[in-house]
Amino acid sequence: MRRLIIIGEGQTEQEFCKDVLYSHFFEKGIIVENPTIKHSNGGIVSWNIIKSEIEMHLVNNEVRVTLLIDLYGIKDSHYFPKWKESKAIVNKADRMSFIEKAMLEDIPDNVRYRFIPYIQLHEFEALLFSEKQVFDDNFEKTEFLDYNYLQETLRIADPEDINDSPHTAPSKRLERIIKGYKSDSDSLKVFYGSLIAQEIGLSQIRAKCTRFNKWIGILEKI
Repeated sequence: MRRLIIIGEGQTEQEFCKDVLYSHFFEKGIIVENPTIKHSNGGIVSWNIIKSEIEMHLVNNEVRVTLLIDLYGIKDSHYFPKWKESKAIVNKADRMSFIEKAMLEDIPDNVRYRFIPYIQLHEFEALLFSEKQVFDDNFEKTEFLDYNYLQETLRIADPEDINDSPHTAPSKRLERIIKGYKSDSDSLKVFYGSLIAQEIGLSQIRAKCTRFNKWIGILEKI
């Protein structure tokens, strides 16, 4: 069995790896391990800390390492490689590819080939808008705060295009749509994220989310 380490930003991503990705990759002969970023307390940290963790895992020459972190939380103060230069790139998908390439180039030559950089555009919770029927089947009408806003959000063809505004980012939209969901509560984000993602299923998420699908395809070939 091949080994794949997916370093997640927080518990929500960790549970997604466990509940949705693990079985998919196991069937392909790949064991997924899903630690969260060290010293992060459930959020993003500086690139140097993440880089150190990547390199620590890559000491074992039998593993491949990738990331599941959100664009939404990355700031100038996290000093990601070529971050400031990337701001001149208008297309967000192209910008992510530019940053991912810079991250890859910042990993030592001798282990670089075993690192697969990835940044989720814009936020992990975007994946949860991949299937309308899941919301209808798993929530009572009284659990919706704003069902019209849910319908409006679901009309976006690729959920990864949902923007990164502090008011309309995917997690902020869920907070406006679902009674009880709190974007600042790790336990609630994990509960709802795991429930919705499992109900949608990996195939549907891949069908709707272009960059995510490409990343999964790369990981399947390690």
